[in-house]
Amino acid sequence: MAETRRIRVEMLARVEGEGALEVDISDRKVQSVRLSIFEPPRLYEAFLRGRAAAEVPDITARICGICPVAYQMSSAHAIESAFGMEPGPEIRALRRLLYCGEYIESHALHMVMLHAPDFLGFEDGIAMAASHGDLVKRALAAKKAGNTLMCVVGGREIHPINVRLGGFYRLPTRAELSALQPDLARARDDAVGILRWASRFNFPDVERDWELVALRHPTEYPLNEGRIASTSGIDIAADEFDSVFEERHIAHSNALHSVVRARGAYLTGPLARYALNYERLPAHIQALAREAGLGPVCRNPYRSILVRAIETIYVCEEAMRLIATYNPPREAAVPLTPRAGVGAWATEAPRGLLWHRYELDAEGNIRTARIVPPTSQNQPAIEADLLDIATRRIDEPDDVLQLACEAAVRNHDPCISCATHFLKLTVNRR
Repeated sequence: MAETRRIRVEMLARVEGEGALEVDISDRKVQSVRLSIFEPPRLYEAFLRGRAAAEVPDITARICGICPVAYQMSSAHAIESAFGMEPGPEIRALRRLLYCGEYIESHALHMVMLHAPDFLGFEDGIAMAASHGDLVKRALAAKKAGNTLMCVVGGREIHPINVRLGGFYRLPTRAELSALQPDLARARDDAVGILRWASRFNFPDVERDWELVALRHPTEYPLNEGRIASTSGIDIAADEFDSVFEERHIAHSNALHSVVRARGAYLTGPLARYALNYERLPAHIQALAREAGLGPVCRNPYRSILVRAIETIYVCEEAMRLIATYNPPREAAVPLTPRAGVGAWATEAPRGLLWHRYELDAEGNIRTARIVPPTSQNQPAIEADLLDIATRRIDEPDDVLQLACEAAVRNHDPCISCATHFLKLTVNRR
């Protein structure tokens, strides 16, 4: 008699958002794996229509409480591109500094509080603190340093209010930024400690043959700027996104799936950034990567915790460099001159490539808006990852398989709210 077994987890711990995973097993074969994002659609693209361009950075920041700067930066750059605005090198540097703060707080939280417990057998970061209290304290201190940087430059830690088209509402003083240097230096040292600690984890021996997609910049590790590149030869400007990528509606998800038109699923995020921009890292950070067992390319999703640590070290040092060379512009923002046009831009959110496109009328009001977040792009690759895990571990008990699938999702640190959320897990065995 056919047997159907169902496992339900009402909420996946240690990810941002809500969703479900269903695994169908029949005749000792995995028939399908579906990552269902069931959180109601956020509808940002719809209610942006008709709003003034100047409102967009504040509105899009509300898409995510963990990576609001990414949404502000992508929207501001895209609209400025449509208006033909160039804020200048000082504003550019200050925006990059703000983005560094977001990377520090996001990566520090994920590495220790969300990801590390999977390797050490703890239910969560609080339980882990009993035996790894020093590392938890160091991670929280690093996160605080990132939050403070966001507060000084962006006005507050969550949903910053100081970003505007053309620049900022208020410029931080040299004294305010210089006061952050000691905490950023400690955060950098803490990130090195986290890297060396995590490098001793027992990582599953897994290699994924993904097409890796990220921004690539001629001279720097990309945050705000760069061309969209891939390990399979993609090299396009942001306004060419639709010629190479396609969003598809999937019946089991409230988030669209983005694929490469010619090839299908791809992965964006830390592993992609690292692989496509390894040579942009300073030599001493490359040496730390080698010490941790990383080569110039990492295709093991479990080792993404190490790549995030490398990126955290980099952005701490980059933030210190930007503060040391800070030259306040004469004006906090360049004048806004609306015109009809279309602008597209991509930046690198901590979780991966984030693409925005806006069409504006002559008064500077939004006619259409398109936002493609990292998790929407990563969903097909995550499902393929889960299918492989379920296939290889098909004979294991459902509770063990469930934990393996949850851990595999956390490898990618999905911001499910952005993609519009995991985890209810159902395993159907027949």
